[in-house]
Amino acid sequence: MGYNKLNSSRGDRRLKILAGFIIAVFIIMGAFVAGNYKYVSNLVKIVAIVRTQYLQPVSSAQMIDGAIKGIVDSLNDPYSVYLEPKTFAMLQEQIKGSFGGLGILVGVKDLSLTVVRAYEGTPAARAGIEAGDLIVGINDTDAREIDLETAISLMRGPVGSTISLTIERQGSSRQFPNIAREEISVPTVEGQVIDNSNIGYIMISQFTERTPEEMKAVLSNLQSSGIKGVVLDLRDNPGGELTSAVNVAKHFVPKGPIVYIDYRTGRDQEFPSEGQTINLPLVVLINGGSASAAEILAGAVKDTGAGTLVGTKTFGKGVVQTLFRLDNGAGLKLTTARYLTPNKNDINLKGIEPDVPVPAQEPPFDPQMDRAVEIMKQKIAS
Repeated sequence: MGYNKLNSSRGDRRLKILAGFIIAVFIIMGAFVAGNYKYVSNLVKIVAIVRTQYLQPVSSAQMIDGAIKGIVDSLNDPYSVYLEPKTFAMLQEQIKGSFGGLGILVGVKDLSLTVVRAYEGTPAARAGIEAGDLIVGINDTDAREIDLETAISLMRGPVGSTISLTIERQGSSRQFPNIAREEISVPTVEGQVIDNSNIGYIMISQFTERTPEEMKAVLSNLQSSGIKGVVLDLRDNPGGELTSAVNVAKHFVPKGPIVYIDYRTGRDQEFPSEGQTINLPLVVLINGGSASAAEILAGAVKDTGAGTLVGTKTFGKGVVQTLFRLDNGAGLKLTTARYLTPNKNDINLKGIEPDVPVPAQEPPFDPQMDRAVEIMKQKIAS
């Protein structure tokens, strides 16, 4: 290992100019610099040294990008992420509910990228990818080392382009090469009347901008079929938009608070229900994959007594992220608040316990669904 201390007058001038520029930026930051001048001084030195002495040319944009990532990473918050322009654009597409890709819903389970669902008729489903598969490789990238947003951005691309995935299933590795991407627009809400019953079944896969309107349409169809109760399935729902979950909750939660948003400074923000509900018995299915916005809905149902929760304890993500658009097309997803249930319970890292605990079994068995239907029949009868 060696290092080089050689300098030139030209290098000195460039270093002084760059250092002067950086110092000027930090002087503008005022109080921050005053309290941390030694750290700022080190940052200035490192940027200047790398810019002038590193073996390969490094652009200022590259270094600034790295510094931004470092600042966000230093928070040690898995939900706060600096999003490069391409990744930020992909996330916005996901929120809107229409995008180009493979047709899979991906979440994080036990720190692993997990296929929550492969939608029927999509490239992923046709290739044989199944719910429960662990994504360990995306093309030549080790997917065990990246965050969810980055993984999603890697799996999306121009329609017709191909991608290869490495999947781990039941302990063995499988290759899925050259899957062609397609324009994907899948529903987030699906409903049907359970066979030989008057019970409506509704499954919400995630919460996007389109979810409230989809829920309204599904409920209308089911009510026209004469249903007497609703089983709402939030299992493996990784969450999504806060306002989307609130607007869906208004169909079920009585008049009063649905959720409180607790910021570090300032007053709590309350999102209320006006009480214009469907006025039908409700059973909600939850599990360890029910997270974030799904827990907002589940927590509101439990605290208000609007329905009965069946299944296993939820994930326990009780913090809220805000998306900030940056000037270069990039974005910042930052944890800015926590949310509290109507009874002001903080469920972060704790989860929500079901009213009726029922462990899951491997398909085709679904004891949680069976128990939900049994409870609903009892509600309707009484």
